[in-house]
Amino acid sequence: MSLQKQIQEAWQNRELLKEPGYTDAVRSVIEQVDKGHLRVASPGEKGWVVNEWVKQAILLYFGIQQMQTWDTPPFEFYDKMLLKSDYKELGVRAVPPATARYGAYIARNVVLMPSYVNIGAYVDEGSMVDTWATVGSCAQIGKHVHLSGGVGIGGVLEPLQASPVIIEDGCFIGSRCIVVEGVIIEKEAVLGANVVLTQSTKIIDVSGAEPIEYKGRVPARSVVIPGSYTKKFPAGDYQVSCALIIGQRKASTDLKTSLNDALRDFNVSA
Repeated sequence: MSLQKQIQEAWQNRELLKEPGYTDAVRSVIEQVDKGHLRVASPGEKGWVVNEWVKQAILLYFGIQQMQTWDTPPFEFYDKMLLKSDYKELGVRAVPPATARYGAYIARNVVLMPSYVNIGAYVDEGSMVDTWATVGSCAQIGKHVHLSGGVGIGGVLEPLQASPVIIEDGCFIGSRCIVVEGVIIEKEAVLGANVVLTQSTKIIDVSGAEPIEYKGRVPARSVVIPGSYTKKFPAGDYQVSCALIIGQRKASTDLKTSLNDALRDFNVSA
């Protein structure tokens, strides 16, 4: 029986988790997610595809794990989820007190400053999770991404069909940005400091003669800053937060130079 079929059967009938074969299947899925062989969401020809059964396995894993105490004087922790280890063998730099849960994939040459990466997340090669940044459950972070200090990448486990936040290759996410509710940041986009994006946030391209509005995704290579627009309410007119696309990274330069140019040319705070 395939792992997927076992997970889906156990999801429909939790009594099956009393059988070793099904609990072994759950643990096998989490191990494969931890190693990057399975992903909660995968890129496809028509965009990202959510693998709902992998999320089911993560939720079932919470159910079969037992609570335990960790003593790391003077601290004590009480939880049911294991933490990642063997960072040297993984080729990951983990700066104390960086924390990643077992079941999160951290690729080679990733730098974890004092930060947090939750189960089901995927952080690809060469990315940096900077100080006090958080990568929520199942979030997908591409190659050579920089999550600056205090960035909040939202997590998602339920509903099962809900897409996780996806930050594609080469993106720069400025300090204190918040990206939640399955928003997709496409390749090499730059978010200036304090940009907040949800599925309902208006993302307005103001770089041309007429505004172009997006929701739920930032187009590739966009340079984005916080903004606001006036909205009418029964009590009066008030300013509502949005995000403004003010230009694009230059195609004439390489990735690193392009990023620096974007920050300088548009006076984007990092």
